[in-house]
Amino acid sequence: MGRSAGLGENRYPNLANYLVLVGGIGVAITVFLGTFWAPDVNPSQWRAPEAYRIIFLHVPFAWTSFLAFTVLFIGSLGWYITHSDKSWRLVQTGSDLGLLFGIGVITSGPIWGMAEWGVPWDWADLRLNTFGLLTAIALFIVMARRSQPDHDSSRDTIASAGLFGFMLVPITIIATTIYQKRHPGIVVLETEDTGLDPQIRAVMLLGFASLTLLFIGFSIISNHLYSLEASAEDILKDMDERPGGE
Repeated sequence: MGRSAGLGENRYPNLANYLVLVGGIGVAITVFLGTFWAPDVNPSQWRAPEAYRIIFLHVPFAWTSFLAFTVLFIGSLGWYITHSDKSWRLVQTGSDLGLLFGIGVITSGPIWGMAEWGVPWDWADLRLNTFGLLTAIALFIVMARRSQPDHDSSRDTIASAGLFGFMLVPITIIATTIYQKRHPGIVVLETEDTGLDPQIRAVMLLGFASLTLLFIGFSIISNHLYSLEASAEDILKDMDERPGGE
């Protein structure tokens, strides 16, 4: 029976390894196609037309970071309702991946902004600032988890930050469509406004799929590692509580 359980536990990390591998290959292909295959854009409409190619990673990074903050929200809400270890692992995984993919957004975006706008960051752009705040919240949660004692009270505080952070997600999405200053709107769909080339859309969708696979693989691995960490802590705690430390 114990052997079967062990095999079952190992199956998921193996699946995650394949997802990460396929996702990583997909990201490499996305970068290659986005650099050498995707067509040029109209140079009269762009200050730095070649710099647009960074969207093939920048936009999928934003998508996966929203997924990560959704996981963080579900974990934070679940922690308040059930105080279960499973919910807390979602908080851990969501904050880690929110920080990872959020950094991908706020580093790739300013590269394009510097080329196209002449400045890496526009403090008057609502979407840029809300996304920067989202990433800062993820950083706060990760640092708080690593620096504060692991008690229910500290977990409550961290979970409240996760719930607050998720409130910025719809604000950021709305800012894409309603309030636009410099930041482009939604460009995945081909419309009269975007005139998105089918080849550009195909490469971008490949980037979406690839980073989504990476996100799922990383999520499974992260959840598994935090589960093993919790089990190891329980074993050490039981050993300490035994008479004579045996």
